[in-house]
Formats: sequence, C-alpha cells, structure tokens
Amino acid sequence: MTVAGYAALQEELKERQQTERPRIIQAIAEARAHGDLSENAEYHSAKEAQSYNEGRILELEDKMSRAEVIDPSKLSGNTIKFGATVTLIDEDTEQEKSYQIVGETEADIKHGRVSITSPTARALIGKKVGDSVEVRTPGGGKSYEVVKIAFL
Repeated sequence: MTVAGYAALQEELKERQQTERPRIIQAIAEARAHGDLSENAEYHSAKEAQSYNEGRILELEDKMSRAEVIDPSKLSGNTIKFGATVTLIDEDTEQEKSYQIVGETEADIKHGRVSITSPTARALIGKKVGDSVEVRTPGGGKSYEVVKIAFL
C-alpha cells in the first residue's frame, strides 16, 4: 500500500471513531427515549448503522495492522514495479494514458490508480520504457507502448 493509501485509511478510521460512533450512539439514545423498542424503526435503523460502522472500524484496523507501506517517491529504477506511475500510448488509438500501480484498497481507475492484482498492472510489472505490452482485459486485448516510468 502506498503512503497516500494508508493515510486515507487512517482518516476514515478517525472519522468513524470520533464522529460517526458518537453520532450513532446519540441516535440510539434518542430512539430509546421514544419507548417500545420492538416496533421502533429509528432504534433498529440506528443499531444497524452502529453494526455497520463497528464492522468497518474492525476492517480498517485489520487492514492497517497488516499493511506494508511503501513510499513510491523513495523508489527508483528503470523497470515498472509497485508504486510506479506509468505513461502508456495505446498502439491502436495513439491515446496517452497514465496509471499508478497501487494496492488493492486504494485502486481507483477514474483517478488513474490500478491495483497491483489487475490485468493491466500484472502485464506492466517488469517492463521498461520502449517495451510493448499486451494487456488481456475483460473488454478484450489491448496493446500499449511504455513511454515513461516515474516514481512520484
């Protein structure tokens, strides 16, 4: 996982523990004050929200405890590896695309971050500038040429 991905998990954990948890506890208390809990939709909704929030907190704590954090800016080299930002040219359309290879939890194709386990990243790992890459995706095969490798 990259430093930015780890920081995003930390921020979400802090938000859930310091903001969401007290808000949900307050909502449960208010719903309890309305009386009969067996038919109280507000109470059941708040308890469900609490269950989801606590589950997500446990999930975040687990991911963070097992995370191996890598700072891409401290990496170098001329081959593509985890953390690299790669600029590619689509050999069919001549369009330029850039992707950063990141951990699974921080992948977001709309922002140019692909998971290390994705077909694109797996095809790119170990390649150098000038190499041609065949990527087999669910949408079909694509050919790219690697034009730049950066570690930002």
